[in-house]
Amino acid sequence: MDCTIIGIAGGTGSGKSTFTNRIKARFGDEVSIIYHDSYYKRQDGVPFEERKHVNYDHPDAFETDLLIEHLKQLKAGKEIQCPVYDYADHNRTNKTVLIKPSRIIIIEGILCMQNEELRSMMDIKVFVEADADERILRRVLRDVEERGRDIRGIIEQYLTTVKPMHYVYVEPTRAMADIVINSGLNDVAFDIMSAKIEQILES
Repeated sequence: MDCTIIGIAGGTGSGKSTFTNRIKARFGDEVSIIYHDSYYKRQDGVPFEERKHVNYDHPDAFETDLLIEHLKQLKAGKEIQCPVYDYADHNRTNKTVLIKPSRIIIIEGILCMQNEELRSMMDIKVFVEADADERILRRVLRDVEERGRDIRGIIEQYLTTVKPMHYVYVEPTRAMADIVINSGLNDVAFDIMSAKIEQILES
């Protein structure tokens, strides 16, 4: 199937999801969204307390090979069963979500442009950036309100893995992006991306 793959990367709390959700709201079923986080490796048999301290910001935490295989299936016009990840439990669930092939596929995640093979499948690469203070504050609010985390645990995780991994793995992918935008609420960037997607859909 003729489809365009758009990668949207950036640090935690930068506005990736905001930008992605705006595109989805604009184009509906014409756009399929796949979150890299859905492909965190299963940790069945690993005690919960140990799962809490896994480095989830390292490339090895993801089953990216499965994501790449799923993208190949979508490009071939086949449906996939996308994994579902439970942030509160720190583990992948037994549930899946059906994703159908579409003209536009968006891959969103902090490290979605870090893997060379995955990055090579992307036709458009976007990096969303934001001030580090803003990112950590957004992360705290999100993890408390949406993921059932406690403040102490959020701070510990941020200082021990999130922050150092950002500079080692996430920030370097900024140079690989075709477009760099400051926050997911950037209306000019959204209008430009929307115009590009409209052009693709009309071709």
